[in-house]
Amino acid sequence: MSISDTTAEKSDTRFFGQPWALVHIFGVEMWERFSFYGMQGILLIYLYFSVSEGGLGLSQAVAGGIVGAYGGSVYLSTILGAWIADRMLGSERVLFLSAIVIVAGHVALALLPGFLGVGVGLVLVALGSGGLKANATSVVGTLYSADDTRRDAGFSLFYLGINLGAFMGPILTGILQSSLGFHYGFGLAAIGMTLGLVQYSFGRRALPDEARRVPNPLPSSRYPLVAIIALAAIAAIVVLVLVGVIRADNLSTIVIIGTVVAAVAYFAVILSSPLIDGTERSRVWGFLPLFVTSVAFWSLYQQQFTVLTVYSDERLDRNILGFVMPVSWVQSINPVFIIILSGVFAAIWTRLGTRQPSTPVKFALGAMIMGSAFLLFLPFAGGGPNSTPLLAIVGILLVFTIAELLISPVGLSVTTKLAPKAFHTQMVALFFLSIALGTAISGWLVQFYDPKNEVPYFSILGGIAIVVGLGLLLSVKPVLRLMKGVS
Repeated sequence: MSISDTTAEKSDTRFFGQPWALVHIFGVEMWERFSFYGMQGILLIYLYFSVSEGGLGLSQAVAGGIVGAYGGSVYLSTILGAWIADRMLGSERVLFLSAIVIVAGHVALALLPGFLGVGVGLVLVALGSGGLKANATSVVGTLYSADDTRRDAGFSLFYLGINLGAFMGPILTGILQSSLGFHYGFGLAAIGMTLGLVQYSFGRRALPDEARRVPNPLPSSRYPLVAIIALAAIAAIVVLVLVGVIRADNLSTIVIIGTVVAAVAYFAVILSSPLIDGTERSRVWGFLPLFVTSVAFWSLYQQQFTVLTVYSDERLDRNILGFVMPVSWVQSINPVFIIILSGVFAAIWTRLGTRQPSTPVKFALGAMIMGSAFLLFLPFAGGGPNSTPLLAIVGILLVFTIAELLISPVGLSVTTKLAPKAFHTQMVALFFLSIALGTAISGWLVQFYDPKNEVPYFSILGGIAIVVGLGLLLSVKPVLRLMKGVS
């Protein structure tokens, strides 16, 4: 990037002080999150509600495992989307194609009946969302030079778009689900993603050429081998399903194992690559403790969509002046706080500039605050139906949000700064792998949640997260040394 390009880029402040091109990625990500969280807001209860209530009648443990496995698969799919972007198509093209796949997935959930719709729909949404998430983040990174102090603020604004969609999705799909049925809610998610696809198709040309660059092109002679491997992988999964190795009740465990293997392999490939220099290698090592802390955080945070959904259905007092709000609306509380606080956090980081806390400190505080949020469930442990006040959950989710803003947008930002040039998008996928692992663990943990004995569950998990955060806080100086000037 030339000096003139850098100057022009920094002078573009048309979108709330950020480059105008951010609005296009902001928009498609907002509608993708609308459809994603709108569908996920009613997915768990669709799986475990009885057939007479319009659901599929699964046990809560199996249903929670499926939701956790699905959520983990979304982030696990970022590997595939990142690899295709880095080796074949570039981030922007993968983002566009992924949006099309997501639309197809939501249409399948809306139109296909029973387990067929769930299977086809969730696979397509997971693949598409994985491709879109890794590459949307990467494309945002191309809008800023390495020394642009607006970067963290820009990612926080991008995160605002995510949460505008996440707020509206569960509210609207919840209304349709409770009044017309589950498939109407899934249909609304399909319409929302279609709007996002149309909007992005008109704005994608305004993105910088860097967003379309293929950093490490795959030789054309390798394309047939890639096709054979892809077909073999699909065939292997089909066979494992048919012979009963992959089942609904062990999906989350399989995703956990697959994610751990993928993460270890990815770190090994990047660290051993001759395409990175000593500084880049050191920065990847510096990313490792952030990865571990992120896993601990997301394994608790993502229980909004597993344990907290069951808790909201059975324990939460959802009566508001005679109106019983849908279960899915609880999932819109966190996005409200994100919308309110993301701008506050962006302003704080911008005002502090070089004086703001380093990324390891932010991560450590985020994990400790998240652990503390779980401890806040303890005063309400052992209550019966409608025993937990709605205001209490609102307060707990406020603490969730503060923790999230210290880890999620900051993690996206630091990953783009630590990434080696040859593995730019794939390093972003590594961050999403930490979310994949944490999300799958959140589904796996549902089996240990016992409403009759909640104290061990909330206290042990909260304590683990606090200990992980303290460990990182005590290791800030060596981690920063590994990060080689990135803070």
